[in-house]
Amino acid sequence: MPLNYWYICKLGNVLTFAFALGVITVLSAAVSAADASEKPEISGRVVTGYQGWFRTPGDDTDLGWVHWGRGRKFDERQSTIEMWPDMTEASESEKYPTAYRHADGSVAYVFSSAHPDTVRRHFEWMSDYGIGGAMQQRFVSGLRQDRRRASLDRVLENTRAASAATGTPWALMYDLSGLQAGEIESIAFQDIRRLIQEERILEDPYYLHHEGKPLIAIWGVGFKVNRKYTVEESAALVDLLQNDPQIGGNAIMLGVPYWWRENARDAEGHPAFHDLLKRVQIVSPWAVGRVRDPDTAQQRVEPVLRPDIAWTRRNGNDYLPVIFPGFSWVNLQRSNGSKTASDYNTIPRLDGEFLWSQAVAAKRAGAKMIYVAMFDEVDEATAIFKITNDPPVNGANGERFISYGDNVPPDHYLWLAGEIGRLVAGETPVRRQMPHRPAEQFQR
Repeated sequence: MPLNYWYICKLGNVLTFAFALGVITVLSAAVSAADASEKPEISGRVVTGYQGWFRTPGDDTDLGWVHWGRGRKFDERQSTIEMWPDMTEASESEKYPTAYRHADGSVAYVFSSAHPDTVRRHFEWMSDYGIGGAMQQRFVSGLRQDRRRASLDRVLENTRAASAATGTPWALMYDLSGLQAGEIESIAFQDIRRLIQEERILEDPYYLHHEGKPLIAIWGVGFKVNRKYTVEESAALVDLLQNDPQIGGNAIMLGVPYWWRENARDAEGHPAFHDLLKRVQIVSPWAVGRVRDPDTAQQRVEPVLRPDIAWTRRNGNDYLPVIFPGFSWVNLQRSNGSKTASDYNTIPRLDGEFLWSQAVAAKRAGAKMIYVAMFDEVDEATAIFKITNDPPVNGANGERFISYGDNVPPDHYLWLAGEIGRLVAGETPVRRQMPHRPAEQFQR
C-alpha cells in the first residue's frame, strides 16, 4: 500500500516519514538486486528469432504491404510470402483484408506486427508451447528514416509489453544487414544508447541474460557477400556495448557465417575476424540453407559442430547453433524479377523430422542452447508459428502458398519447438526418432 504523505505530515512526524522513505529505498534496491539475480539465462533454452517486420495498409504505420508484398502492393504479381498465417484466433481488429481468396471464396486476411494484440498472441504461443524466449530483430538499416524508425519502435514496444504480460523472455538482436560503411557508428551507436539509457530495455523483467549480464545479439558480422561495413566497425559496436561507461557491461552474441571457424566460403576471410570472436560471449553461425535433409544434419556433427564448439570453449565462448524447419522462396524470388529456377518446398520439412534431426545433432555435439530460425518468417518458409492448411488458391501469376501438410496441424512446429526445448534442457532423451504427439493434442 503506498505511503500517505498527507497523513504523515498531519501527524507532524516528518522524521518518521523521511526514515520510511529511506527504508523503502533500501528495500527497493534489495528487490532490484534479487530480480537481477533471477533474470532468465539463455543457457539451457531453445529461443527463436522474431522478425516482427510485417506491416499492412490501415495499421497506422503508413508503410503499406511490408514483407507481404512489394512496391506497396500485395497481389498475385507482388506477393513475397510462401506461407499463409493462420488467422483463426485473431480478433476483427487484427485482420487486414487482401486481394486473395480462399477456395470457398472468402477473403484471406493477414496481420500486422504493429498491432499489440497480435504480438501478444505470438508471445502467448511461445509461452504455451514451452519456447524459452525470442530474439527481437531490429534492422538497423530501417532507422535511417523517421517513419520506419517509429514503426520499429512500435514493434519493440509490443514485444516488451508481450514479454511482461506472458513471462516470455526476450533479447534484442541488432541486424546490420544493408548498412553502408560508417553507418554502424552514425546510426547504431545513437540508437542503442537511446534504447538502453532512455527506454531502459535491459531492465525489463524477462530480458534474457548470459552469465548474469544482459544479452545483446549483433547479427551479420564477417560475411563475404553484401556487407559494406567492416569487421573493425563491428568490433567498435562490440566495444561500445561491453566497455562504455554508460551502456557497457553486456554479454554479446555474434551472428556469423556458417564457415566462420575456417574463415572461408561464406566468410570474408578478414584477418581480425577471429580476434573479434574471442572477445564476445556467444558465437552463432547462420545455418539456414547449409543442410538440406536429416542425414546431412547428422553428418555435420563430427566435422562441423563438435570442432566449432571445441573452438569456442578453448577461447572462452559459448555456442548457439541455428536450426530451421525447411526452406522455400519461389514467390519472393519471382517478385524480385529473378530468373533463377527454384522449386516450392526447396528444403522439405518432412513433418518436422528435418528440424528435429538438426536439434539432435546440435545436442549430441554438446550445444547448451539452440536458436530456431524463425518464428514468423513466411517469406522464406522458415516459420514455426501457426500456418493455415487452407491457404488462398493460386494467383494469376502462378504463385501458390504451401502449408505444413495434411499430416500435421497448424501448431505442429510450436509443439515441436517446445519438445526441442525439453531436449536442450535434458528433460528428454537424445534420440534420432522425433517425439510422438498424441492425436488428441492436435489443434486443427
